[in-house]
Amino acid sequence: MSTIYQEFFKGGKQMQILVAERIRELMQENGLNQVRLAEGAGVRQNTISAWLLGKKEPCIQSLWLLADYFHVSIDYLVGRADDI
Repeated sequence: MSTIYQEFFKGGKQMQILVAERIRELMQENGLNQVRLAEGAGVRQNTISAWLLGKKEPCIQSLWLLADYFHVSIDYLVGRADDI
């Protein structure tokens, strides 16, 4: 499985956005497929598919929904923090 992320620099420090990887990990930890996540988090299944394939990234509203659903921080979802 390939790593899906974006890299950018902030203040000379290389950062990675890990949204797809984090969503995939949380889905596996919680025994969820895309349909169940979509129903639980209130987003469409095809949107989740696009996130996991790296075709789209979640907007801030979707990040809030996912963070609330999984009981994690938005910083964790985007890779800014390793602690849930």
